Amino acid sequence: MRASSFVAQSDNSDAATTAMQQRTTSAIILAAGKGTRMKSDLPKVAHQVAGRSMVEWVADACVEAGCSRIVVVVGYQQGVIRRIFDGWSNPRCTLEFAEQTEQLGTGHAVRCAEALFAHEKRSPGNDVFVLAGDGPLIRPETLAALLERHRSTGASAALATSVIADSTGYGRIVRDPSGRFVGIVEQKNATPDQLTIREVNPSYYCFDAKDVFAALDKVTRDAVSGEFYITDVPALLMKSGRRVEVIDAVPPEDVLSINTPEQLAEVDRILRTRHARTAAHAGRGRP
Repeated sequence: MRASSFVAQSDNSDAATTAMQQRTTSAIILAAGKGTRMKSDLPKVAHQVAGRSMVEWVADACVEAGCSRIVVVVGYQQGVIRRIFDGWSNPRCTLEFAEQTEQLGTGHAVRCAEALFAHEKRSPGNDVFVLAGDGPLIRPETLAALLERHRSTGASAALATSVIADSTGYGRIVRDPSGRFVGIVEQKNATPDQLTIREVNPSYYCFDAKDVFAALDKVTRDAVSGEFYITDVPALLMKSGRRVEVIDAVPPEDVLSINTPEQLAEVDRILRTRHARTAAHAGRGRP
């Protein structure tokens, strides 16, 4: 497992210890997009895999990883997404919605949830995952590992990456010659050399809530797409002297894109096989 960090910080004060004990863990799930290649009018994250919508699998992983609060960012046909969570009742986790009225990128989507984090923004030490709602193969143990790295190192941000055979379509993880993380570059902005990078960003982030919203104030529109990207935040945090952790923790299988009905069917098969195997192991008394 490869990991890297930038700018070590430590605070052994009593105040820091108290903040650690009182810190919260939340998640922002991005679910506002349409998914035009799915050949359907349904929002992309509402498509079902293994008997449940994509976004439900992501929400369940957040709960299992220890989140006590989930905010789902909705937009296109938001009523469909809201109905998916009708009757949400989990004693461990509340669920709310934020609305993205214009599709202006992932950074803009996260900012649409900012008003719901007024309490968490008041002081450092409150953790928030930012995750894509169309990644049903996400595993709770991956999120738990990301959260542990984020907390144990005192990072402002931590992201989990994956090394895959075909990185087409993904943001690339850029490192300097010594292997230290430099930033994330989207495919449309990548140089020919960067396009050969196989370590990718599958959109698994854990941020300090105060720091991520402060950094989003500095994110500018991308010159190519005109959108605001959450991928700009780690580099901005490093530039301001904050610590960013990068951990190669996402199994390549979990990074499979779902952009066509055929890919949807493949992910459905993987999920059903995975959960059948888990059930079989549980039946034999295995962990």
